[in-house]
Amino acid sequence: MKKVIIITYYWPPAGGPGVQRWLKFVKYLPDFGIEPIVYCPQNPSYPIIDSSMVSEVNPRLKVIQKPINEPYRLAKLISKSKTSNLSKGAISEPNKQTILEKILLFVRGNFFVPDARISWVKPSFSFLSDYIKIHKVDTIITTGPPHSLHLIGLKLKQSHSLKWITDFRDPWTHIGYHKKLKLTKYAKRKHDKLEASVLMNSDQIVVTSPQTKTILSKCTTSPISVITNGHDFEISITSKLDSMFTLSHIGNLHDGRNPKFLWKTLHDLVQNSIDFSKYFRLNLIGHISETVLDSIRTSGLGAYTNYIGYVSHSESFDYQSRTQLLLLIEEKSKESQYIIPGKLFEYIASNRPIIAIGPDESDIESIINQTDSGNYFKYNEDELLSAVILEHFKKFKKGELYVNSKGFDKYSRKNLTFKLSKLIK
Repeated sequence: MKKVIIITYYWPPAGGPGVQRWLKFVKYLPDFGIEPIVYCPQNPSYPIIDSSMVSEVNPRLKVIQKPINEPYRLAKLISKSKTSNLSKGAISEPNKQTILEKILLFVRGNFFVPDARISWVKPSFSFLSDYIKIHKVDTIITTGPPHSLHLIGLKLKQSHSLKWITDFRDPWTHIGYHKKLKLTKYAKRKHDKLEASVLMNSDQIVVTSPQTKTILSKCTTSPISVITNGHDFEISITSKLDSMFTLSHIGNLHDGRNPKFLWKTLHDLVQNSIDFSKYFRLNLIGHISETVLDSIRTSGLGAYTNYIGYVSHSESFDYQSRTQLLLLIEEKSKESQYIIPGKLFEYIASNRPIIAIGPDESDIESIINQTDSGNYFKYNEDELLSAVILEHFKKFKKGELYVNSKGFDKYSRKNLTFKLSKLIK
């Protein structure tokens, strides 16, 4: 069986989408004749913890853990909340940043290039150099962010005869928060140089969206393949639905994901229909910024909103299967065009209608249209959004609100792992 080392920062008990992608790939790779070996930090500073993910790790899986020194531990002594948001990429809008947040952003962007895990590169390279020789491993995979892990792969590639696959779960310099890091010209040039070196030296690049492939194709001649995120559970058509007309968002909502036109649209529907106001409820499951919560309350939706907070990945499935409508929100920005959130595929597999809001051009819209799983709205389509929600409500009252998604099997984690196995071999 062919051996491959996966170098990742996020691993159980980490929570959030960053851990799920490679946890699922590792689960299915042995089915295709590949033995995965996971290399990850021993003492990481994860912004989200989900202990339920630990049970999904195969006890026979080889997991190597080595210590990491992270500045976030020291930063938390100054401000735990600001440091946690920064490590998750949740950065306040410039006019709302405190002096402390501005300082933390400047230090993060200019003293730790490409990110705060840069100190792990040298010891990891040293350890893995010996490990590769002893265990005769000829293929490694690095997954980022954090993109400093790609520098481990770069050093190994330059020092050993091996195949190197880079997995970009999110873009590097093209991700939304990159321009918010208050970079000096020197730091920006360093980011660009490191990214170019990684892209040009990779034997194979994997990205999670077609638009990310388009943007990176302009930067390298290395082959690029799209392997999206996916789902790993069976659709249950027997789940008991909420008795209320619930619209549920599962995941984080930071300041940039704040569609005020949606909150106004929902408020108008509540005000104009006693029947709608009687049944409507907005469920928010995940970490929600105070800015977003304030916008919702200001819009007059406070009495109709259930702020549930973060739940485990397994618990989120229950909300997905019970809700009447699923809500997906991305920023109105050019950088958001490259993002396909992992929860989209779990939404689709939940077999509940999706209301998605995002930038003018997005791969999300294409996937929703291809699977007939819901509706996609741009930030200026408030009248159309109102009409669709009202139509869904009428179907809800008749007990006829459902969706028949199609073509979602290709987004199963096992089928996606098969695509990955072809690149490894």
